[in-house]
Amino acid sequence: MIISHAHRFIFLKTEKTAGTSIEIALSEFCGPDDVITPIVAEDEAMRAEAGFPGPRNYDFGRRARTLKDAVRVVKGKPIGFRAHSPAAYVARYAPAAAWRDYLKFTIVRNPFDCAISRHFWANRDGGAGADAAAINAAILAERPERLSNWPIYTIGDRIVADVVVRYENLADDLEALRLRLGLPTPLRTFRAKGGVRRNKAHYSEVLDAAARARIEQVCGRELAAHGYRWETPRDV
Repeated sequence: MIISHAHRFIFLKTEKTAGTSIEIALSEFCGPDDVITPIVAEDEAMRAEAGFPGPRNYDFGRRARTLKDAVRVVKGKPIGFRAHSPAAYVARYAPAAAWRDYLKFTIVRNPFDCAISRHFWANRDGGAGADAAAINAAILAERPERLSNWPIYTIGDRIVADVVVRYENLADDLEALRLRLGLPTPLRTFRAKGGVRRNKAHYSEVLDAAARARIEQVCGRELAAHGYRWETPRDV
């Protein structure tokens, strides 16, 4: 995630929505006082190679703010803003004026498609199968919070993002956002975490009835809020 005081925006970064690629691109425009959260080493290398600033101003030191923070301190883990910090956490610890006045935006993706991408990222070492049976079994066993991005851009079931970029219309939506933010040049294109998804079939050809029902149950609010529905390749 990013809090840019330079350009007065807050990027609430969802999972498996090209968020890391967009975060790298947005880093180009960040100043020394902005918050940039860490990403995985290979993606940090990509950001460094582009000459963009890396992680900064995200760490709270050892000043635990919540019980979860305290647990992380005990385990010797860093605390502060993290890549996918939920909106409620950001709202609590970002400067009040920034949360109130800055443009907040996020990226959404069809939850059926997103669930498959999550599976492959979680099993990027190749340990889990790429066939439909393995994917469906994993979705049925997954914790609800690992299937839904809803808490990242909502508080009390209310969407707090001022702008919702759609993964399916990424280039056009990002350019409109870039103009609204007044960023001087188009966002650079990066392909972070690429090449992980080993099953490229349309989700309707991968997910069985049970997996579909599971996603509809867990992600019902996302489906309704953004008009996503079950589709087949003929519908697209």
